[in-house]
Amino acid sequence: MKNNIAITAVVFTVAFVTLPVVWGDDDFRWGEIEEYKNRSNYVSAVTDPLYTEECGGCHMAYPPGLLPARSWDRVMLELENHFGDNAELDADTHRTITRFLLTNSADKSEYRRSKKFSRSINRDEVPMRITEIPYFKHEHDEIPARLVTGNDKVGSFSQCDACHKQADQGRFDEHNVRIPGYGRWDD
Repeated sequence: MKNNIAITAVVFTVAFVTLPVVWGDDDFRWGEIEEYKNRSNYVSAVTDPLYTEECGGCHMAYPPGLLPARSWDRVMLELENHFGDNAELDADTHRTITRFLLTNSADKSEYRRSKKFSRSINRDEVPMRITEIPYFKHEHDEIPARLVTGNDKVGSFSQCDACHKQADQGRFDEHNVRIPGYGRWDD
């Protein structure tokens, strides 16, 4: 008696590269497809507990894939005046967090949304705020300021997690935006 195993073949074309993916019923790689989807639509989630603790204690621990390495480097070099606050760290903590941010920055990321952030910035620019980046501005240009800066539950466009409920997972897609006091945003 023959063993009938269904074989499925799929071809993904990404950036002019064709990637054949072949699997049988017994070894279907759902995880790989999910990872591909995540890399296509999101930015890398924050995975460093030290960064989450130290930086996330005062504000959202922004995913490093939202700024290029040169910006994170400057942010970390200017912690004594971190947007009006002293956020200095001991040497070991500073080194560990800097390494995490630079390694996972937008210009070094494999995530498509991170690449969009990176490509929208001129090479000679070193943005210090995510909200200054052209791609960010483009993605938020249709949202009336009254829903964000005029909204006590949000306050500013830098409060990503107020509207992007899955920001900690690196998910900033427009289909999951919920503006407090307004509801689902659909442009």
